[in-house]
Amino acid sequence: MTSLAVRNRNTALKAALFVLVMIGVAFASVPLYRLFCQVTGFGGTPMRAEEAPGAVAGQVGVRFDANINPALPWRFSAKQNVVRVHPGARTTIYYQAENLVARPTTGRAIFNVSPAKAGQYFSKIECFCFTEQTLKAGQKVDMPVVFFVDPKIREDESTRDIDEITLSYTFYPLEKTAGAS
Repeated sequence: MTSLAVRNRNTALKAALFVLVMIGVAFASVPLYRLFCQVTGFGGTPMRAEEAPGAVAGQVGVRFDANINPALPWRFSAKQNVVRVHPGARTTIYYQAENLVARPTTGRAIFNVSPAKAGQYFSKIECFCFTEQTLKAGQKVDMPVVFFVDPKIREDESTRDIDEITLSYTFYPLEKTAGAS
């Protein structure tokens, strides 16, 4: 084999390896980005927590937004539009969902916090958005969200003047496959 043939073969192998690595990166990017956002609060993704640190002085408003993808036959709304909370205080609010058709349907809520820079200070302890939700035909349910706003929001120069945070959910349909429970 000539040295030109060997170089061409090595170049082809390197190019093929590069393509395989790029395909792997493409498939891994969405889960890795989601994990990054959950860990850092980047892009308005709320943090998950086990417990609230305890209330401190001052208040911040939290507005609740509810949306449905048109393909999901549900009615979905926040039972309260706005609450004022003390940073660090454990707070529970409820959303309500109702299945409008005569068969069970399943949905999953995607959430966001705005302004985005407040996402790292908004922590959820319990949320219906952590799992998929299946509603029986005509079923109406109240779904709790237990959260707190981290008191550190007042120490960060970029967030100390935030007076209101919006927690927004959009429910999307999930198709159940045959044999799935």
